[in-house]
Parts: sequence; C-alpha cells; structure tokens
Amino acid sequence: MLRRHLGTIIVLVVLFGLLGGALWAMIAVWTHIDAKMSAHGWIALALGVVLSLAVGIGLMGLMFFSSRRGYDEPPTFD
Repeated sequence: MLRRHLGTIIVLVVLFGLLGGALWAMIAVWTHIDAKMSAHGWIALALGVVLSLAVGIGLMGLMFFSSRRGYDEPPTFD
C-alpha cells in the first residue's frame, strides 16, 4: 500500500519543503528590511489585493457559468 502511494508522498514532501523554504526566505527578508510604508502604499496594496481577487473570482465565475450553460462543448453541425 505504501509502495502504491510513494510517488504522491514524495511530491507532497517536495512541495511542502518548497513552501517552507519560501516562507523562511520571506520572513528572513521581512525582518532584515527597515522600511516604512506610507498611507499611499497601504492603499495601493489594498487596492491591488482587492482588484486581483475580483479578477480571479470573476474569471472563475465565468468559467463555472460557461461550463454549466454548455458553451464549452464542441460545435455541432446540422
């Protein structure tokens, strides 16, 4: 049974290792930088996050709508 799922386990270990490395690098850089962000920077960051989420959610909604309505099906000729 373990032999059957060995590939999945290896992939998960590698992916979690990469995630841990990315988090470690982020924390290391964040704690070594002594910079302050202005109010304009925080506003730009918030707008960027909100607009990115809106685009992502909107595109996923369009994909769901398109799939449910059958717009993704290949054309049929009579």
